[in-house]
Amino acid sequence: MLFCGGLARMGFRMPIYRLLRDSAFEPDHIAVMAAAFEDVCRDLRLAERDDSLRDIVAKAIIECAQTGERDAIRLRDCARKALQA
Repeated sequence: MLFCGGLARMGFRMPIYRLLRDSAFEPDHIAVMAAAFEDVCRDLRLAERDDSLRDIVAKAIIECAQTGERDAIRLRDCARKALQA
């Protein structure tokens, strides 16, 4: 199990890593969540690191992952649905 507080020290600066700081997920699951996050941000053209929508995307993916979802496609779909609500 990887605690995400150390991710920023390892050079990860994406909002999803910052928001995971106090959570514990398996490294493989973090990689899936990060890939889903980057895919949604790329699709929405959210290139700015300080864009508040990136935080919303990250939070939506984390919330879906906390339900046990481990599939990148379903995590992306979940984040997109959250943005439409």
